[in-house]
Amino acid sequence: MKLIRPCADGEELLLHICCGPDAAYGVPALQERYRVTGLFFNPNIQPGDEHARRLLAARHLREALPFALEIASGGEEEWEEAVRGLEEEPEKGKRCEACIRLRLRRTASEAKRLGVPNFSTVLTVSPKKDAAMVNRVGFEEGERSGVVFLAADMKKGDGFRKSVEISKRLGIYRQDYCGCRYSLRPAGAEPGVSPAD
Repeated sequence: MKLIRPCADGEELLLHICCGPDAAYGVPALQERYRVTGLFFNPNIQPGDEHARRLLAARHLREALPFALEIASGGEEEWEEAVRGLEEEPEKGKRCEACIRLRLRRTASEAKRLGVPNFSTVLTVSPKKDAAMVNRVGFEEGERSGVVFLAADMKKGDGFRKSVEISKRLGIYRQDYCGCRYSLRPAGAEPGVSPAD
């Protein structure tokens, strides 16, 4: 993993966790240099039972590694508002940016509230995420909240492959879609339609 803007070794870091598999690589990679606290905040994940599975996977990972884990609830109405009008955007498009901004804004504000000087995210492990966009949004939200965003492209150095291997070894649930109902629907389907409909 290449850190684009490193902090001093041993500093505290609040790390946004989207799912167990991405965190399975991101958390231990960052623990080599930082005191990591995870933050699970993902109001985009639908349906509710999928959100529960991913939260359980994050808790499972916390027990296996271990690391501190904060869980932030709410945000569903904010998410609906943030993505309104962007329903037809493709993956990595404007809808994803709005969703990521909402989650990184909350992570930055939680870091500020907790007195943690740095924050980051494991979102860049996924090949479905544009690391440059995630890092740009992180820098903007860090400046807005007065905390330092630690930018990285966790796909580098085989991060995604390693995340798959680690999550399989630990028995961490691995999802097959990004999280929101728009990423779940098949190509050409109406918004809100899942493969089971």
